[in-house]
Amino acid sequence: MKKLYVITAIVTSVIFYACSGGETKSTESTTASETQAAAPERDDVKRGIGKFTKVDIPATLDKTMADAGHKIAEGKCLSCHKLTDERLVGPGWSGITSRRTPEWIMNFATNTEEMLAKDAVAQAQLEICLVRMPNQNLSDEDVRKVYEFMRMNDGVK
Repeated sequence: MKKLYVITAIVTSVIFYACSGGETKSTESTTASETQAAAPERDDVKRGIGKFTKVDIPATLDKTMADAGHKIAEGKCLSCHKLTDERLVGPGWSGITSRRTPEWIMNFATNTEEMLAKDAVAQAQLEICLVRMPNQNLSDEDVRKVYEFMRMNDGVK
């Protein structure tokens, strides 16, 4: 009986290996610096697609703006996004401001359909989440406030 278990384990391992194409897949997540080192940085990749080409972000948090962004996020965003790294419908927000530029985040929030149609990073995220983010009709000012709230969530003081 013990031999049967051993043979079953070996056959199962061979099947899984064959189905994976022989590639070893890491379960560790790739950090932003590893991603940047692996692929050349292009401005369109860093910025996304939309009107935001240069957003000046101060080093310190604007608490008033972040609080206003929190209120907007509660009404428009947090039913699909968690503040942790856990995915709900959409990806979790923890660490987003270190993984994506302000321009990319703000362009995605205000130009969702075009980003999903043309931006490789947004398309890859769609493949993971499988749900298209609806247009939330955020104004430029509102999306900037939500971005400041994201910074606060990421620990910016």
